[in-house]
Amino acid sequence: MIKLAAISVHQNSLLSARWVVPVEPAGAVLEDHCVALRDATIEAVLPRAEAETRFGSYARIALDEHVLIPGLVNAHTHAAMSLMRGLADDLPLMRWLEGYIWPAERKHVSPEFVKDGTLLACAEMLRGGVTCFNDMYFFPEAALEAAHEAGIRVSVGMIVFDFASAYGSDPDDYLAKGLALRDRWREDPLVSFCLAPHAPYTVSDATLRKIATVAGEVDVPLHIHLHETADEIARSLAEHGVRPIERLQRLGLLGPGLIAVHAVHVTDDEIALLARHRASVAHCPSSNLKLASGFAPVAKFAAAGINLAIGTDGAASNNRLDMLEEMRLAALLAKAVARDAEALPAHAALRAATLGGATALGLEARIGSIAAGKAADLAAVRLAGPGAAAFPELMPCYDAVSHLVYCAGRQHVTDVWVAGHHLLQGGITTSAALLGLDTRAKLWQNKLGSHLGT
Repeated sequence: MIKLAAISVHQNSLLSARWVVPVEPAGAVLEDHCVALRDATIEAVLPRAEAETRFGSYARIALDEHVLIPGLVNAHTHAAMSLMRGLADDLPLMRWLEGYIWPAERKHVSPEFVKDGTLLACAEMLRGGVTCFNDMYFFPEAALEAAHEAGIRVSVGMIVFDFASAYGSDPDDYLAKGLALRDRWREDPLVSFCLAPHAPYTVSDATLRKIATVAGEVDVPLHIHLHETADEIARSLAEHGVRPIERLQRLGLLGPGLIAVHAVHVTDDEIALLARHRASVAHCPSSNLKLASGFAPVAKFAAAGINLAIGTDGAASNNRLDMLEEMRLAALLAKAVARDAEALPAHAALRAATLGGATALGLEARIGSIAAGKAADLAAVRLAGPGAAAFPELMPCYDAVSHLVYCAGRQHVTDVWVAGHHLLQGGITTSAALLGLDTRAKLWQNKLGSHLGT
C-alpha cells in the first residue's frame, strides 16, 4: 500500500467562516458559522458563539472573508492527459482522437506517464477546490497511486476497450486487471471504483454484456461516454440499427449506477428513459464547446429529475481542470439553451459540482455536502478582502453563492481539506508528492512534442 507523502496529520479543528454553504438543505447559506472537524470527519456545523463554547480546545482557523463549501467533485476526467494539454487543439472529436491523441497514446502512455500526468492533475485540481475526481484512463493503478500520494479522493475507472493497448490485451484482460485492482484497494477510505467501458463505439455488444454481468456482481457505478456527438449517433444507427442509449438498454446497462458522460444529443424520450432508470449525467460544458460537440439540454435533465454532475473531461480536450469555470459555464449555457434565465440557478450549479457528483459516484452518504458525520472534504474560497484594492472583481458581494458561481475563480481558493487533511493552505499545496512537477512535465513535453513534430 502506498503511503501518503508528507500530508499533514489530523488535528481537531474549528473552521470559522463568514459564510458556510452546506448544499444540504438546498439553498441554505449560514452566516458566521463554524464547522468542527474531528480527525477525518465533520463533527458539527453550528453558529460561531456556540462553537467557541463547545469546541474551545480545537485549533481555530479563521476564514472571515471566505465562503466554505463542500469539496468540488470532478465527475469525469482523464487526469493523466494533463500531459497532453494543448497538444492538438481546434479539431473535431474523431479527427482529434484518431489523428493525434490515440497515436500519441500508443507510443508514449505507460505507468510512468500516467502517474506523472495524474500528479500534475491533482495539483491543479486541489488548487481549484476539487477534493474528489472520477478518472477513466489506461494504467489505473498508476493514477490511483498518484492520487493516494497526493492525498486526494479518487474514483478509479476500471477501463475497458475492445482493442489492445500497452495496458490490456483484450476486454477480458482489462476487466481482470481492473477487478484485481479493486480487490487490493477496496478498503481504502479515499478510493472507490467505477466500471468504465470507454464508449459505445469502442466496446462491442459481447463486451458490454460481460460488463452488465460484472455490474450485477459488484456494487460500483458504470461510467461511459454516451451520446457525445452526432457522429456517434449516426455510427450506432449504421452498425447496430439503434441509437446508443437504446443499445445499452437492450444490453441491460441502464440503471441507477449509470453515469452518462456528455449526453449532448438526446431526445425527450431518451431523457425520460434515463430518468426512469435513475441514471446520472456528467455534464462537461467546456469540452463540449471546444470539440464543437453541441449543447447538453441541462434544463430538461433538471425537469426530468435526472441527477446532474459536472466534469472537466481531460485537459487535452478542455485545457483546464477548473470546476469553478465549469460551474459558471454550465449555469450560463443552461439558460441560453433553454432560453430561460431561471435554468440551473447558482445553488443548483453548486449542487451539481458537489453533491451531484457524489451521488453519481455512489458517495453521497460520505461526501458532497457539509453535514455532521460526513467526511471532512471542504474548500474555502475568499470572496472579500481588506482594503479597496483587494479582489475588486468580487466587490460588492450581495449573494455568496451567486458570487461563487458567477464571479469567483480558482485563484480565489485558499484552503482545501480532504478527509480532514489540510492539503491546500493559503493557496499552496502541502504534499511533497506534488513537488518537482515542472521538471517532469517538461520531459514529457519534449517526448510528445518530438513525436508529433511540435
